[in-house]
Amino acid sequence: QVQLVESGGGLVQPGGSLRLSCVVSGSVVAVGTMGWYRQSPGKQRELVANIQSSGTTYYTDSLKDRFTISRDSAKNTVYLQMNTLPPGDTAVYYCYARLRVSTGWDNFWGQGTQVTVSS
Repeated sequence: QVQLVESGGGLVQPGGSLRLSCVVSGSVVAVGTMGWYRQSPGKQRELVANIQSSGTTYYTDSLKDRFTISRDSAKNTVYLQMNTLPPGDTAVYYCYARLRVSTGWDNFWGQGTQVTVSS
Protein backbone atom coordinates (compact mmCIF):
# COMPACT_ATOMS: atom_id res chain seq x y z
CA GLN A 1 0.00 0.00 0.00
CA VAL A 2 1.38 3.36 -1.02
CA GLN A 3 1.39 6.20 1.46
CA LEU A 4 2.47 9.82 1.42
CA VAL A 5 3.18 11.13 4.89
CA GLU A 6 3.68 14.84 5.49
CA SER A 7 5.38 16.43 8.46
CA GLY A 8 6.70 19.80 9.55
CA GLY A 9 3.49 21.79 9.81
CA GLY A 10 2.50 23.75 12.88
CA LEU A 11 2.11 27.20 14.34
CA VAL A 12 4.58 29.88 13.34
CA GLN A 13 4.68 33.62 13.92
CA PRO A 14 4.38 36.04 11.01
CA GLY A 15 7.74 36.41 9.34
CA GLY A 16 8.85 32.98 10.43
CA SER A 17 9.81 29.89 8.45
CA LEU A 18 8.74 26.29 8.22
CA ARG A 19 10.00 23.29 6.29
CA LEU A 20 7.51 20.67 5.21
CA SER A 21 8.52 17.13 4.32
CA CYS A 22 6.65 14.37 2.52
CA VAL A 23 7.85 10.79 2.33
CA VAL A 24 6.55 8.21 -0.12
CA SER A 25 6.42 4.68 1.19
CA GLY A 26 5.13 1.36 -0.10
CA SER A 27 5.45 -0.62 -3.30
CA VAL A 28 6.52 2.04 -5.78
CA VAL A 29 8.20 1.26 -9.09
CA ALA A 30 9.03 4.84 -10.00
CA VAL A 31 8.42 8.38 -8.77
CA GLY A 32 7.55 11.15 -11.18
CA THR A 33 6.53 14.70 -10.39
CA MET A 34 6.09 15.57 -6.73
CA GLY A 35 4.60 18.71 -5.31
CA TRP A 36 2.49 20.64 -2.89
CA TYR A 37 -0.98 22.10 -2.94
CA ARG A 38 -2.67 24.09 -0.21
CA GLN A 39 -6.22 24.87 0.80
CA SER A 40 -7.45 27.66 3.04
CA PRO A 41 -10.96 27.69 4.57
CA GLY A 42 -13.51 28.73 1.99
CA LYS A 43 -11.03 28.61 -0.87
CA GLN A 44 -10.21 26.13 -3.59
CA ARG A 45 -7.14 23.97 -3.37
CA GLU A 46 -4.29 25.70 -5.18
CA LEU A 47 -0.97 24.53 -6.52
CA VAL A 48 2.01 25.80 -4.55
CA ALA A 49 4.93 24.20 -6.37
CA ASN A 50 6.06 21.01 -8.01
CA ILE A 51 9.30 19.37 -9.01
CA GLN A 52 9.87 16.86 -11.77
CA SER A 53 12.14 13.85 -11.48
CA SER A 54 14.63 15.82 -13.59
CA GLY A 55 14.72 18.54 -10.94
CA THR A 56 12.77 21.08 -12.97
CA THR A 57 10.61 23.16 -10.68
CA TYR A 58 7.44 25.17 -11.03
CA TYR A 59 6.05 27.73 -8.59
CA THR A 60 2.90 29.74 -8.34
CA ASP A 61 4.12 33.23 -9.18
CA SER A 62 3.03 34.82 -5.92
CA LEU A 63 5.04 32.32 -3.86
CA LYS A 64 8.24 31.74 -5.80
CA ASP A 65 10.24 34.40 -3.97
CA ARG A 66 9.55 32.89 -0.55
CA PHE A 67 9.09 29.15 -1.13
CA THR A 68 11.62 26.58 -2.30
CA ILE A 69 10.77 23.04 -3.34
CA SER A 70 13.35 20.28 -3.42
CA ARG A 71 13.48 16.51 -3.45
CA ASP A 72 15.71 13.68 -2.37
CA SER A 73 15.07 10.95 -4.90
CA ALA A 74 17.05 8.39 -2.93
CA LYS A 75 14.65 8.87 -0.03
CA ASN A 76 11.48 9.40 -2.12
CA THR A 77 11.02 12.64 -0.22
CA VAL A 78 9.92 16.11 -1.26
CA TYR A 79 10.46 19.24 0.80
CA LEU A 80 8.93 22.69 0.88
CA GLN A 81 10.90 25.46 2.54
CA MET A 82 8.64 28.38 3.38
CA ASN A 83 10.12 31.71 4.48
CA THR A 84 8.80 35.08 5.59
CA LEU A 85 5.38 33.65 6.23
CA PRO A 86 2.41 36.04 6.49
CA PRO A 87 -0.95 35.05 8.02
CA GLY A 88 -2.28 34.62 4.50
CA ASP A 89 -0.21 31.47 4.11
CA THR A 90 -2.31 29.73 6.73
CA ALA A 91 -3.73 26.60 5.11
CA VAL A 92 -3.66 22.85 5.01
CA TYR A 93 -0.73 21.83 2.82
CA TYR A 94 -1.08 18.64 0.81
CA CYS A 95 1.72 16.66 -0.74
CA TYR A 96 1.14 14.79 -3.97
CA ALA A 97 3.18 12.53 -6.19
CA ARG A 98 2.83 10.92 -9.57
CA LEU A 99 3.83 7.33 -8.91
CA ARG A 100 4.25 4.21 -10.96
CA VAL A 101 2.84 1.26 -9.06
CA SER A 102 2.03 -2.30 -10.14
CA THR A 103 -1.05 -1.15 -12.03
CA GLY A 104 0.64 1.73 -13.81
CA TRP A 105 1.02 5.49 -13.22
CA ASP A 106 -1.36 7.26 -10.86
CA ASN A 107 -1.61 10.32 -8.61
CA PHE A 108 -1.35 9.92 -4.87
CA TRP A 109 -2.01 12.40 -2.05
CA GLY A 110 -0.97 12.86 1.53
CA GLN A 111 -3.42 13.52 4.33
CA GLY A 112 -2.40 17.15 4.69
CA THR A 113 -0.53 19.10 7.32
CA GLN A 114 -1.84 22.27 8.94
CA VAL A 115 0.24 25.42 8.73
CA THR A 116 -0.96 28.30 10.89
CA VAL A 117 0.73 31.68 10.74
CA SER A 118 -0.34 33.76 13.70
CA SER A 119 1.02 35.84 16.52
